[in-house]
Amino acid sequence: MSRYSPAEIESRWQAAWEKDDIFKAVRSADKPKYYVLEMFPYPSGRIHMGHVRNYTMGDVIARYKIATGHNVLHPMGWDAFGMPAENAAMAIGGHPKDWTYGNIADMRGQMKPLGLSIDWSREFATCDPEYYGQQQALFLDFLDEGLVYRKNAIVNWDPVDMTVLANEQVEAGRGWRSGALVERRELTQWFFKISDHSEELLNALDSLDNWPAKVKLMQANWIGKSRGLQFAFSTIDAPDGFDRIEVYTTRPDTLLGASFVGISPDHPLAKTLERDNPEIAAFCAECRKGGTTEEAIETAEKLGLDTGLRVRHPFDTSWELPIYIANFILMDYGTGAIFGCPAHDQRDFEFATKYGLPITSTFLPSEDADPKVTEAYVPAKSERVYYNGGFAGEKWQTGDEAIAAAIEACETQGVGQGVTKYRLRDWGLSRQRYWGCPIPVVHCEACGVVPEKKENLPIELPYDVSFDTPGNPLDRHPTWRDCACPSCGAPAQRETDTMDTFVDSSWYFARFTAPHADTPTVMEDAEYWMNVDQYIGGIEHAILHLLYSRFFARAMQITGHLPKKAIEPFDALFTQGMVTHEIYQTEGENGRPVYHLPEDVTDGKLADGTAVEIIPSAKMSKSKKNVVDPLGIIASYGADTARWFVLSDSPPERDVEWTASGAEAAYKHLGRVWNISNRITEMVKDASGDGDDDLLRAMHKTIHDVTMGVESFGFNAAIAKLYAFTATLHKSKAGHAAQREAIMTLAQLMAPMTPHLSEEIWAAQGGAGLVTTAPWPKASEKMLVDDTVTLPIQINGKRRAEIQVPADMSKEEVEKIALSHEAVIRTLDGATPKKVIVVPGRIVNVVA
Repeated sequence: MSRYSPAEIESRWQAAWEKDDIFKAVRSADKPKYYVLEMFPYPSGRIHMGHVRNYTMGDVIARYKIATGHNVLHPMGWDAFGMPAENAAMAIGGHPKDWTYGNIADMRGQMKPLGLSIDWSREFATCDPEYYGQQQALFLDFLDEGLVYRKNAIVNWDPVDMTVLANEQVEAGRGWRSGALVERRELTQWFFKISDHSEELLNALDSLDNWPAKVKLMQANWIGKSRGLQFAFSTIDAPDGFDRIEVYTTRPDTLLGASFVGISPDHPLAKTLERDNPEIAAFCAECRKGGTTEEAIETAEKLGLDTGLRVRHPFDTSWELPIYIANFILMDYGTGAIFGCPAHDQRDFEFATKYGLPITSTFLPSEDADPKVTEAYVPAKSERVYYNGGFAGEKWQTGDEAIAAAIEACETQGVGQGVTKYRLRDWGLSRQRYWGCPIPVVHCEACGVVPEKKENLPIELPYDVSFDTPGNPLDRHPTWRDCACPSCGAPAQRETDTMDTFVDSSWYFARFTAPHADTPTVMEDAEYWMNVDQYIGGIEHAILHLLYSRFFARAMQITGHLPKKAIEPFDALFTQGMVTHEIYQTEGENGRPVYHLPEDVTDGKLADGTAVEIIPSAKMSKSKKNVVDPLGIIASYGADTARWFVLSDSPPERDVEWTASGAEAAYKHLGRVWNISNRITEMVKDASGDGDDDLLRAMHKTIHDVTMGVESFGFNAAIAKLYAFTATLHKSKAGHAAQREAIMTLAQLMAPMTPHLSEEIWAAQGGAGLVTTAPWPKASEKMLVDDTVTLPIQINGKRRAEIQVPADMSKEEVEKIALSHEAVIRTLDGATPKKVIVVPGRIVNVVA
């Protein structure tokens, strides 16, 4: 074949790999194992270049580890439950199951042409009954161990989708799918007791040496360990049972600047007051229309209502503070009550200013600073400030010192107790929707909440459901909902809530070790394959998915489904950047932008000559039409070109911009490698030439550099070395044997990135077997050491010449050669040098 033809090459080698089950993972005692895993995709129906980049990175690692003698597990699955499928079913009149499995088939068909080294025999979707049935078994085991429980809770409620939303599913106070304003509601929900593991989850971050520091910091902030004071204000004339209001604060050093007490609309006192007070009832109802996320609370207008009740300050019983119900206080955080210190908290400052409450500073930036407050003064706790109202004898203290002094003073006087708390709350897993894993419990009038028997699992979702009416179809499906109690046999009802999709993705890594087992895991397989040696995914999953997975690993270890070593399931984590592309837009009606596909734009213009506005380096988005279809790229240039480009143009942790010119350049380079191989094939087999040693020396340096690049995720740096070596080989006049060794080595080094082209070159050069399974080349230490070195010669600090000498030549011999150089003789012009300094391997300095 004279031309590089990816269409012909790639399908042939993919068939060869599949025929020989090259990537099938089987336990073996003969090789060290290596488990590489990319975060599995949601089956939206189309892959994009972000998928190509993510899975190509994992594929490079997997193929490299195969070549270095490892037994590699590289699986693929689908994160397949969730609201998008229900929304699609409602929009097109279909069924979530059909929509999901249809999309999985489409995406699998789009991914296979990439030539990924995936063991497809382990493939599963989280909506497979075989998978979620084992998830139900895990739930029952967690329930037995007290790791899951049920309670009333305030939740984010989407009034259109009629379901609970997690905080991350609320955007600007609205549901991420429906766009409806989210409300607060109190519902009975199921929870995982992740908060019991807060300290362990926090401390264990220190052991994750191969995780990005930014990810560990994000998790630490989310867990949110803090030291503060738990105390109570005594109330004045409050209803029976409310003689005290408990408060937890991380800034007890500001107690002497308190101006009000605030309680949540869902605080028991607020609920008691609203029974007989229409104004309070209306205000609380309005507050509950707001979301529960930090973003929603921070951006919403701060509203309060004076209850008319008062509390006494713990340090001065004559000092009374008003009790306000406030919309920015949640029952899920602390005690559902706060004291406001407006001088040192911006939120409290805005509230106090709005309602005319006193604002008193407890500390100032300096002793002579104006105590009149025009905005909240909130320095870092490590900053030293002047306390004009503090608990320690010293006036100048850091916030940390003052907080410790305040806790000690309050404990001494019996006002409160120092307490360590965590921001992390228990994980609410209940969702009021159909397309999710059914929670395997039954509600019996006589027995209460009864776990389903394991022999009855999986509790499968019914297919015959309707989405014509808003809400959860399971609530309206009596033949599925109505059942017999597993305990007493009396009529009962199934739980109609399904599990949060984060549950599905929190243990899939473990299921891949034994994907077809009739138990969640098989301990022998988990012992062999765990931990995941390299996990790859987006930074957007840095907190919840990874944190929940870490909790699940602990819970599965406690319940006997994972070995102790897997308590931290991911040994190494890499978060890749996005693939971006220019946005092309024109102005439409009412000034709104109209977006155009890249293939509709040539030289900045549409077909009719209309100029487009170009926005560079934007995240690929279907709504903005700046997406590139990988299948189109593969059809035009081949999978190897797409793989090479997404790896070569930018460090993998950074964004990479897809450009047509970049893809074209990558394709041309691979064609150049192909042509070099053809040229070598056509050489006379025993032909000699010049520069064999130079070529082989360059080859061994490239082996060393590419190996270092792959092992450190420096794929773009490794590819830069491959570009350079290709240029060296192209210009080489070495003999056939040296050039053949060089092109075969180049094929091996390129194989993780461009596996199809590499296989073709390997076969054309007569390589044994497949390049995929050929041992990774090793760099010769001897060949990495230069036999000769080039030394510049400086005379009185100015470079005048250079010489090439053997690397091991003595200083005396180097000096003789330097002084006999024509340029040196001419510059000295008969003068005798005062000093000659030879720095081996570096330079010769002549002082005249």
